[in-house]
Amino acid sequence: MAWFKREEKGISTTTEEKKEAPDGIWNKCPSCKKPLHYSEMVENQYVCHYCGYHLRVGSKEYFSVLFDDNEFTELFENLTSGDPLEFTDTKKYTARIVESQNKTGLKDAIRAAHGKIDGQDLVIACMDFNFIGGSMGSVVGEKIARSIDYSIKNKIPFLMISKSGGARMMEAAFSLMQMAKTSAKLALLSQAKIPYISLLTDPTTGGVTASFAMLGDVNIAEPGALIGFAGPRVIKETIKKDLPKGFQTAEFVQEHGFLDFIVDRREMKDKLSTFLKLMAN
Repeated sequence: MAWFKREEKGISTTTEEKKEAPDGIWNKCPSCKKPLHYSEMVENQYVCHYCGYHLRVGSKEYFSVLFDDNEFTELFENLTSGDPLEFTDTKKYTARIVESQNKTGLKDAIRAAHGKIDGQDLVIACMDFNFIGGSMGSVVGEKIARSIDYSIKNKIPFLMISKSGGARMMEAAFSLMQMAKTSAKLALLSQAKIPYISLLTDPTTGGVTASFAMLGDVNIAEPGALIGFAGPRVIKETIKKDLPKGFQTAEFVQEHGFLDFIVDRREMKDKLSTFLKLMAN
Protein backbone atom coordinates (compact mmCIF):
# COMPACT_ATOMS: atom_id res chain seq x y z
CA MET A 1 0.00 0.00 0.00
CA ALA A 2 1.48 3.35 -1.06
CA TRP A 3 1.28 6.52 1.05
CA PHE A 4 2.05 10.07 -0.05
CA LYS A 5 2.86 13.07 2.15
CA ARG A 6 2.93 16.68 0.98
CA GLU A 7 4.01 19.70 2.93
CA GLU A 8 3.48 23.08 1.28
CA LYS A 9 2.90 26.55 2.74
CA GLY A 10 2.14 25.15 6.16
CA ILE A 11 -0.29 22.52 4.83
CA SER A 12 0.47 18.90 5.59
CA THR A 13 -1.69 16.16 3.97
CA THR A 14 -1.43 12.40 3.85
CA THR A 15 -3.40 10.43 1.24
CA GLU A 16 -3.79 6.77 0.45
CA GLU A 17 -3.40 5.65 -3.16
CA LYS A 18 -6.82 4.80 -4.59
CA LYS A 19 -7.20 1.30 -5.93
CA GLU A 20 -9.94 0.55 -8.46
CA ALA A 21 -11.93 -2.71 -8.25
CA PRO A 22 -11.19 -5.06 -11.17
CA ASP A 23 -13.72 -4.98 -14.02
CA GLY A 24 -16.64 -7.34 -13.56
CA ILE A 25 -16.35 -7.68 -9.77
CA TRP A 26 -19.25 -5.33 -9.13
CA ASN A 27 -22.41 -5.06 -11.22
CA LYS A 28 -25.71 -3.26 -10.80
CA CYS A 29 -29.10 -4.94 -10.86
CA PRO A 30 -31.00 -3.59 -13.92
CA SER A 31 -34.24 -3.69 -11.90
CA CYS A 32 -33.60 -2.40 -8.36
CA LYS A 33 -30.23 -0.72 -9.20
CA LYS A 34 -28.53 -2.15 -6.12
CA PRO A 35 -24.88 -3.24 -6.33
CA LEU A 36 -24.17 -6.95 -6.82
CA HIS A 37 -20.82 -8.58 -6.13
CA TYR A 38 -19.76 -11.24 -8.62
CA SER A 39 -19.35 -13.94 -5.96
CA GLU A 40 -22.87 -13.22 -4.67
CA MET A 41 -24.29 -13.46 -8.19
CA VAL A 42 -22.64 -16.84 -8.77
CA GLU A 43 -23.80 -18.15 -5.39
CA ASN A 44 -27.36 -16.98 -6.10
CA GLN A 45 -27.29 -18.40 -9.64
CA TYR A 46 -27.29 -14.95 -11.28
CA VAL A 47 -30.51 -13.83 -9.61
CA CYS A 48 -30.57 -10.53 -7.69
CA HIS A 49 -30.83 -11.41 -4.00
CA TYR A 50 -32.54 -8.08 -3.30
CA CYS A 51 -35.45 -8.13 -5.76
CA GLY A 52 -35.32 -11.55 -7.48
CA TYR A 53 -34.55 -10.12 -10.93
CA HIS A 54 -33.13 -12.80 -13.25
CA LEU A 55 -29.97 -11.42 -14.83
CA ARG A 56 -29.33 -12.24 -18.47
CA VAL A 57 -26.70 -14.95 -18.73
CA GLY A 58 -25.40 -17.22 -21.49
CA SER A 59 -24.66 -20.88 -22.10
CA LYS A 60 -21.58 -20.89 -19.87
CA GLU A 61 -23.61 -19.85 -16.84
CA TYR A 62 -26.60 -22.10 -17.62
CA PHE A 63 -24.36 -25.14 -18.06
CA SER A 64 -22.69 -24.38 -14.70
CA VAL A 65 -26.08 -24.04 -12.99
CA LEU A 66 -27.67 -27.17 -14.49
CA PHE A 67 -25.05 -29.83 -15.21
CA ASP A 68 -23.79 -31.89 -12.28
CA ASP A 69 -20.41 -30.49 -11.16
CA ASN A 70 -20.39 -28.38 -14.37
CA GLU A 71 -19.23 -31.48 -16.26
CA PHE A 72 -20.40 -31.95 -19.85
CA THR A 73 -19.30 -32.86 -23.36
CA GLU A 74 -19.80 -30.07 -25.86
CA LEU A 75 -21.36 -31.14 -29.17
CA PHE A 76 -20.73 -29.82 -32.69
CA GLU A 77 -18.62 -27.00 -31.31
CA ASN A 78 -16.81 -26.06 -34.53
CA LEU A 79 -19.83 -25.15 -36.69
CA THR A 80 -19.58 -21.57 -38.02
CA SER A 81 -21.74 -19.44 -40.30
CA GLY A 82 -21.10 -19.00 -43.99
CA ASP A 83 -22.18 -15.97 -46.00
CA PRO A 84 -24.61 -17.39 -48.61
CA LEU A 85 -25.94 -13.96 -49.61
CA GLU A 86 -22.62 -12.06 -49.44
CA PHE A 87 -24.52 -9.67 -47.21
CA THR A 88 -23.34 -6.18 -46.30
CA ASP A 89 -25.09 -3.53 -44.19
CA THR A 90 -22.90 -1.18 -42.14
CA LYS A 91 -20.21 -3.85 -42.49
CA LYS A 92 -19.74 -7.20 -44.20
CA TYR A 93 -21.53 -10.13 -42.57
CA THR A 94 -18.28 -12.11 -42.52
CA ALA A 95 -16.61 -9.27 -40.61
CA ARG A 96 -19.52 -9.09 -38.17
CA ILE A 97 -19.24 -12.83 -37.49
CA VAL A 98 -15.50 -12.60 -36.81
CA GLU A 99 -16.01 -9.56 -34.58
CA SER A 100 -18.69 -11.37 -32.53
CA GLN A 101 -16.52 -14.48 -32.25
CA ASN A 102 -13.59 -12.44 -30.96
CA LYS A 103 -15.78 -10.46 -28.56
CA THR A 104 -17.68 -13.41 -27.06
CA GLY A 105 -15.34 -16.38 -27.51
CA LEU A 106 -18.26 -18.23 -29.13
CA LYS A 107 -18.53 -19.75 -32.61
CA ASP A 108 -22.17 -18.68 -33.00
CA ALA A 109 -25.30 -17.85 -30.99
CA ILE A 110 -25.77 -21.35 -29.57
CA ARG A 111 -23.87 -24.11 -27.77
CA ALA A 112 -24.95 -27.71 -27.30
CA ALA A 113 -23.76 -30.22 -24.71
CA HIS A 114 -24.44 -33.63 -23.20
CA GLY A 115 -24.22 -34.03 -19.44
CA LYS A 116 -26.18 -35.13 -16.39
CA ILE A 117 -28.74 -33.49 -14.11
CA ASP A 118 -28.96 -35.30 -10.77
CA GLY A 119 -27.44 -38.30 -12.51
CA GLN A 120 -29.91 -38.25 -15.41
CA ASP A 121 -28.60 -37.84 -18.95
CA LEU A 122 -29.69 -34.68 -20.76
CA VAL A 123 -28.78 -32.87 -23.98
CA ILE A 124 -28.98 -29.08 -23.67
CA ALA A 125 -28.88 -26.57 -26.52
CA CYS A 126 -28.54 -23.04 -25.12
CA MET A 127 -28.64 -19.76 -27.04
CA ASP A 128 -26.31 -16.83 -26.30
CA PHE A 129 -27.81 -13.34 -26.66
CA ASN A 130 -24.38 -11.67 -26.73
CA PHE A 131 -23.70 -13.16 -30.17
CA ILE A 132 -25.54 -10.87 -32.62
CA GLY A 133 -28.56 -10.66 -30.33
CA GLY A 134 -28.93 -14.43 -30.11
CA SER A 135 -30.20 -14.33 -33.68
CA MET A 136 -31.22 -17.57 -35.37
CA GLY A 137 -29.13 -18.31 -38.43
CA SER A 138 -28.15 -21.51 -40.22
CA VAL A 139 -25.72 -22.60 -37.49
CA VAL A 140 -28.35 -22.24 -34.77
CA GLY A 141 -30.81 -24.36 -36.75
CA GLU A 142 -28.18 -26.94 -37.65
CA LYS A 143 -26.94 -27.33 -34.06
CA ILE A 144 -30.49 -27.79 -32.79
CA ALA A 145 -31.18 -30.34 -35.54
CA ARG A 146 -27.99 -32.28 -34.80
CA SER A 147 -28.68 -32.15 -31.06
CA ILE A 148 -32.11 -33.67 -31.66
CA ASP A 149 -30.55 -36.39 -33.85
CA TYR A 150 -28.07 -37.07 -31.02
CA SER A 151 -30.93 -37.31 -28.52
CA ILE A 152 -32.84 -39.75 -30.75
CA LYS A 153 -29.78 -41.92 -31.41
CA ASN A 154 -28.85 -42.13 -27.72
CA LYS A 155 -32.43 -41.99 -26.34
CA ILE A 156 -31.67 -38.94 -24.18
CA PRO A 157 -34.15 -36.14 -23.31
CA PHE A 158 -33.58 -32.74 -24.93
CA LEU A 159 -33.70 -29.29 -23.29
CA MET A 160 -33.76 -26.14 -25.41
CA ILE A 161 -32.90 -22.85 -23.67
CA SER A 162 -34.07 -19.98 -25.88
CA LYS A 163 -32.78 -16.41 -25.66
CA SER A 164 -33.08 -14.60 -28.96
CA GLY A 165 -34.03 -11.47 -30.84
CA GLY A 166 -35.39 -13.64 -33.68
CA ALA A 167 -34.23 -14.63 -37.14
CA ARG A 168 -30.88 -13.35 -38.40
CA MET A 169 -31.64 -10.86 -41.17
CA MET A 170 -28.18 -11.24 -42.71
CA GLU A 171 -29.15 -14.76 -43.81
CA ALA A 172 -32.71 -13.85 -44.87
CA ALA A 173 -34.63 -16.92 -46.14
CA PHE A 174 -31.84 -19.25 -44.99
CA SER A 175 -32.59 -18.10 -41.46
CA LEU A 176 -36.37 -18.47 -41.81
CA MET A 177 -35.90 -22.02 -43.12
CA GLN A 178 -34.55 -22.99 -39.69
CA MET A 179 -38.07 -22.61 -38.27
CA ALA A 180 -39.40 -25.46 -40.42
CA LYS A 181 -36.20 -27.50 -40.09
CA THR A 182 -36.15 -27.50 -36.28
CA SER A 183 -39.90 -28.06 -36.02
CA ALA A 184 -39.65 -31.11 -38.32
CA LYS A 185 -36.80 -32.53 -36.23
CA LEU A 186 -38.86 -32.05 -33.05
CA ALA A 187 -41.67 -34.05 -34.68
CA LEU A 188 -39.21 -36.92 -35.12
CA LEU A 189 -38.18 -36.56 -31.46
CA SER A 190 -41.83 -36.82 -30.47
CA GLN A 191 -42.34 -39.91 -32.64
CA ALA A 192 -39.37 -41.50 -30.88
CA LYS A 193 -41.15 -40.74 -27.55
CA ILE A 194 -38.16 -38.82 -26.22
CA PRO A 195 -39.01 -35.87 -23.93
CA TYR A 196 -38.47 -32.28 -25.05
CA ILE A 197 -38.45 -29.45 -22.49
CA SER A 198 -38.43 -25.87 -23.75
CA LEU A 199 -37.12 -23.14 -21.44
CA LEU A 200 -37.85 -19.58 -22.52
CA THR A 201 -35.63 -16.87 -21.03
CA ASP A 202 -35.38 -13.10 -21.42
CA PRO A 203 -35.89 -12.28 -24.28
CA THR A 204 -37.43 -14.94 -26.53
CA THR A 205 -38.89 -13.30 -29.62
CA GLY A 206 -39.42 -13.52 -33.37
CA GLY A 207 -39.06 -16.73 -35.36
CA VAL A 208 -37.65 -18.57 -32.35
CA THR A 209 -40.93 -18.07 -30.47
CA ALA A 210 -42.83 -19.00 -33.62
CA SER A 211 -41.05 -22.36 -33.89
CA PHE A 212 -39.05 -24.56 -31.53
CA ALA A 213 -39.42 -22.41 -28.38
CA MET A 214 -43.16 -23.10 -28.11
CA LEU A 215 -43.15 -26.78 -29.13
CA GLY A 216 -42.01 -28.41 -25.90
CA ASP A 217 -43.74 -31.31 -24.20
CA VAL A 218 -43.33 -28.92 -21.28
CA ASN A 219 -42.93 -25.18 -21.91
CA ILE A 220 -41.41 -23.29 -18.98
CA ALA A 221 -40.01 -19.78 -18.52
CA GLU A 222 -38.06 -17.71 -16.04
CA PRO A 223 -39.91 -14.98 -14.10
CA GLY A 224 -40.35 -11.71 -15.95
CA ALA A 225 -38.94 -12.98 -19.26
CA LEU A 226 -40.01 -11.08 -22.38
CA ILE A 227 -41.76 -13.58 -24.67
CA GLY A 228 -43.46 -12.72 -27.94
CA PHE A 229 -43.21 -12.53 -31.70
CA ALA A 230 -43.02 -8.83 -32.58
CA GLY A 231 -41.82 -6.33 -29.98
CA PRO A 232 -44.30 -4.31 -27.88
CA ARG A 233 -43.39 -1.04 -29.62
CA VAL A 234 -44.05 -2.50 -33.09
CA ILE A 235 -47.38 -3.98 -31.99
CA LYS A 236 -48.51 -0.74 -30.36
CA GLU A 237 -47.64 1.28 -33.47
CA THR A 238 -49.48 -1.26 -35.66
CA ILE A 239 -52.75 -1.55 -33.73
CA LYS A 240 -52.69 2.06 -32.45
CA LYS A 241 -53.77 1.00 -28.96
CA ASP A 242 -52.18 0.86 -25.54
CA LEU A 243 -51.10 -2.64 -24.57
CA PRO A 244 -52.23 -4.42 -21.38
CA LYS A 245 -50.06 -4.09 -18.28
CA GLY A 246 -47.27 -6.65 -18.26
CA PHE A 247 -47.87 -7.49 -21.92
CA GLN A 248 -45.51 -10.23 -23.21
CA THR A 249 -44.02 -11.03 -19.82
CA ALA A 250 -43.78 -14.70 -18.89
CA GLU A 251 -46.58 -14.17 -16.37
CA PHE A 252 -48.88 -12.66 -19.02
CA VAL A 253 -48.09 -15.46 -21.48
CA GLN A 254 -48.77 -18.14 -18.86
CA GLU A 255 -52.06 -16.51 -17.89
CA HIS A 256 -53.15 -16.80 -21.53
CA GLY A 257 -52.29 -20.48 -21.76
CA PHE A 258 -49.00 -20.55 -23.67
CA LEU A 259 -46.76 -21.68 -20.79
CA ASP A 260 -47.04 -24.59 -18.38
CA PHE A 261 -44.84 -23.26 -15.58
CA ILE A 262 -42.74 -20.29 -14.50
CA VAL A 263 -39.69 -21.47 -12.58
CA ASP A 264 -37.18 -19.47 -10.54
CA ARG A 265 -33.64 -20.15 -11.79
CA ARG A 266 -32.58 -21.12 -8.27
CA GLU A 267 -35.11 -23.96 -8.40
CA MET A 268 -34.60 -24.81 -12.07
CA LYS A 269 -32.32 -27.83 -11.67
CA ASP A 270 -34.63 -29.50 -9.14
CA LYS A 271 -37.70 -28.85 -11.32
CA LEU A 272 -36.00 -30.20 -14.45
CA SER A 273 -34.85 -33.27 -12.55
CA THR A 274 -38.44 -33.88 -11.43
CA PHE A 275 -39.78 -33.44 -14.99
CA LEU A 276 -37.21 -35.92 -16.33
CA LYS A 277 -38.12 -38.52 -13.71
CA LEU A 278 -41.84 -38.13 -14.43
CA MET A 279 -41.33 -38.34 -18.18
CA ALA A 280 -39.07 -41.39 -17.85
CA ASN A 281 -41.88 -43.20 -16.07
